[in-house]
Formats: sequence, C-alpha cells, structure tokens
Amino acid sequence: MAGRKVQDDFKVYPYRWVILGAFMLITILIEIQWLTHAPVARAAEAFYAGQFNPDSLFNIDFLSMSYMFVFLLICIPASYIIDTWGIRVGLGIGALLTGIFSLLKGFGGANFKIVLIAQLGLAVAQPFILNAVTAVTVRWFPLRERGMAAGLSALAQYLGIILVMAVTPLMIASSPLDPAYGSGIDRMLMIYGIAGAAGAFITLILIKEAPPTPPSSEKIEHKKFSEGIKYILGNKNMILTIILFFIGLGIFNAVSSMVDSISASLGVRDSDGLIGVLMLAGGVLGAVIIPTLSDKFRKRKLFLVICIGGMIPGVLGLSFADVITPTPSAAYGVALTASFILGFFVMSAGPVGFQYAAEVSSPAPESTSQGILLLAGQISGLVFVGGMSIRDNLYLGRFMNLFVILSIVAFIMVTRLTESPMIITEKEKYSEFVVNDNPVDPA
Repeated sequence: MAGRKVQDDFKVYPYRWVILGAFMLITILIEIQWLTHAPVARAAEAFYAGQFNPDSLFNIDFLSMSYMFVFLLICIPASYIIDTWGIRVGLGIGALLTGIFSLLKGFGGANFKIVLIAQLGLAVAQPFILNAVTAVTVRWFPLRERGMAAGLSALAQYLGIILVMAVTPLMIASSPLDPAYGSGIDRMLMIYGIAGAAGAFITLILIKEAPPTPPSSEKIEHKKFSEGIKYILGNKNMILTIILFFIGLGIFNAVSSMVDSISASLGVRDSDGLIGVLMLAGGVLGAVIIPTLSDKFRKRKLFLVICIGGMIPGVLGLSFADVITPTPSAAYGVALTASFILGFFVMSAGPVGFQYAAEVSSPAPESTSQGILLLAGQISGLVFVGGMSIRDNLYLGRFMNLFVILSIVAFIMVTRLTESPMIITEKEKYSEFVVNDNPVDPA
C-alpha cells in the first residue's frame, strides 16, 4: 500500500501501558463531566428553578447537548493540532482545559450560568482527548494490539458514563417525594471538579509523545492534514464508515443524553439512570470482548457486521417496550434488557470502527480519520437530541422509531465494506513468537 514502508528497528515498550492508563483516566473524567446532569435532569430542573427558562434551548438538556455542538466547531482544529504537534500537545491542551473548567463547574455548581460556561469549556477539551485515540495506539502499540488498545480507550469512555449514571443519583435527592428534591447538585459537581483537576494533573505528568523506536514493522508516511482529508473523503470505505458512525454514534449520544426522559416516557417516576447504566455495562463488556476478538482473528469487517446487526434488537426493544408489554413495570424491564443489548453491540463497534478507519484511510493522519467519524456522530447526536427534547419531549417517541429504521439501513451498508488491507502486515503475519514482548520474524 502507498505510504507504508517496512520498519526494521521496531520495539514494544512497557511504558505503553502507562500511556494508555493516563489516556483512559483523562477520558473517564471528561466523559463524567459531559453527563453530570443527564441522569438526574428532572431533579436538576428543580435545583436550578428560576435560573433558566425550561422551554428555551438553554435548559438542562443543553448541558449535554453543548458537547455535541462545540464538537462541530473544535473537532477539525483539534485533529489538526494533534496531527501537527503530536499527542503531547493535543492531550495536554485537553487535560489542562479539563482541570480548569472542572474546578470552575464545581465551585460555581449552584449557579446555572457558571455551570453552563464551565460546560462549554469542558466541551472544548473533549475533542482534544477523544480524537487522539488512534494516534495514541499507532504511536505506542503494535498492530496486533491496536484493536485491544482502542477497545480499552473506548472502555474508559463507557466507564466514565456508567459512573456518572450510577453514582450521580446517589449523591442528590432524586425522588420527587423527597422534600429536599434536587438538593446536592452543587456538592456532586464539587466532587467531580476535584477529581477532574487531579486527573488532569496526573495526565500532564505521565503523557509522552512516542517511544524511542516504533512499536511495529509498519512505518506510516502520513499525508499533510489537508491532503489527508481529501484522501479520506474520496475513499469509498471511509464514506460508508462515516455514515455508519453518523447513525450508530448519533443514536448512542441521543440515548445517553435523553436517558431520564426515555425513562419518564415509559412511566418511570424516579431519576434512577438504570437504562443508561445497563447500556454502559453492556458497552464495557463489548469494548473488551469484540475488539480483542477482532485482533485475534484479524478481521474488522466481520465484527462490524456483527455489531451493527446486534444493535437492531436493542433499538427495537427501547422503541417499542411500552407497546409490546401490558404494564409500565414490564415495559421498563424490556427497556433495561434492550439497553444492555444496544450498549454491548453499538459501543463495541466504536473502537473496531476507529481502527478500521485508520487502516483503510492510511496514509491519512489517524486523528483526522477518527475526528471525522466523531464529527459525524456529534452532528447526528445534536440533531437527534434537539429534536427529542423540544416542546417538552413531544417527538421523543417518533425519533425512537426513526432509530429502528436507521439501524436497518446501517446494517445494509456495513455489509458493503471491504476488509482492512492492513490487518495483517508482512512481518507480523509470519511471526509466531514473542521475545521480551517484541514480535520476532522467524525468517
């Protein structure tokens, strides 16, 4: 393939796990900040009563929507900075912004305007972190471990979300029957703020640009940033993958952001966040299992087909739980099961898809291909959440039905992908042994 050369002096360094650990830490923290209010949206409305117009765009749901809106503006510049100046600079910017605005959000947690300003600052930090996944894996991990490394990076995203979904309701008065309904929001934000600042400091200390020698026999000669974008947009497999992320990541963003409203539509009274928790629990398992199997069997397309096919019953269950069951409690049970299935498949598709895109779009810069995929999902997520939340969630059910149709379309499209030509490199293809954690060519 054009743009690739065989690298003779390659070595795998143990410090790659430190890099991955630091990256996972800052990823967990930025994802926690994304959805601090989402699982307790109704209680948060009570806490901030009188500080905003609930019928306007700048309501509680906008706090999570802001991440998607800002991503549209910052995604490409963030990828450019990562590709031009490296992960040390890119992740450093993301970590610094995370620490500063996490603290601001914590100290100003009782004031909705300050929380909104801090959330916008955190939204700027997010693409500097998320867009660096494949750049980190290519710099520090051999090809045979990149799917797994991308899966663990995605696992960090899901852990952050599942933590905020599970823990946040425990820190506030989330029952509408409680006289102190909504209290504790400011304390919760302060706890998350201190954690965000501490994690940012650790990341800034530990992160390094690259090991002394490459980790793989494949040496990538990258195109310039602008040339990389043109190359990506002219690649049939990348166009299909972009559309898949537009659908799959958009649905994930919408369900994550509107989890409390979805629960309310099923007749659930309390803001317990369980739909989000189980979706993320499924995603945690999927992010570990599916990318690892993709590396083991050296297949990307097959597992993408499995993931997209598996998400269909999950979307169906969430969309029609109240139709196929006789009682709200039964509908909630179906929705919980469906959310786990959806999470397992759609969230494991992410890391496999990122790695697939980096491979089929080579020699375009890795963070550029990943940034475009994330951008597609943020655009659709913004549209979906905006449509689902307007007029007091009047159209939420219609959007859930639309997700079923889009999932079927995505399944048809994923079958038209071709396999990644980089999944087996010439040296690693015939390497059956590992000495000191480094691949050895028997020849």
